[in-house]
Amino acid sequence: MADPGWPWAASDADLPGEDQLAAACARLFAGTDGQLLLSHLTRTILGTSPGADVTEARLRHLEGQRALVLSLRHLAARGGLTSLPPLH
Repeated sequence: MADPGWPWAASDADLPGEDQLAAACARLFAGTDGQLLLSHLTRTILGTSPGADVTEARLRHLEGQRALVLSLRHLAARGGLTSLPPLH
């Protein structure tokens, strides 16, 4: 339940359901522009590896980015998107 003390808090009833989010994510990445963006995110964030001298802060940042991209890919697939860029 949302804290009514926060001015931007939404009630749980106002939040979209998981199925609605998955369908929206699939629609977002279904078009040419969405495919271009998802391919870019997959290539640049999931397809890179830091060097041995990476700082802990940079590694944590990269892992957060990876988690976000993987979450978006999962939502899109769950929403029915079948043309996901390959993971390299």
